[in-house]
Amino acid sequence: MLANMEKRTLLTVITEAVIEQSLLRDLEKHGVRGYTVSDARGRGSRGIRDAAWDEVANIRIEVICQRAQAELLLAHIRDQYYTDYAMVAFMVEIDILRGEKF
Repeated sequence: MLANMEKRTLLTVITEAVIEQSLLRDLEKHGVRGYTVSDARGRGSRGIRDAAWDEVANIRIEVICQRAQAELLLAHIRDQYYTDYAMVAFMVEIDILRGEKF
């Protein structure tokens, strides 16, 4: 392992683009210092999501943070959005450089 590597958690949420702004507000309210949002396409239990129309577009939001914060975020996302929106979310432990940024 490289010197100065630190453990963090990568929280990834793939969901409907229509709730992007709401999710980003939630992340900020929970103290997230940064995130990445990208367009996502694929197929799942709710069919093909190809982003041809804004109404069926998907996004992928990635957050790097401490494990405890990722768990709180995941619980909030599950409680607020899982019932009403197509969504998958997962966490993985990662090794990063410049851990002070997260």
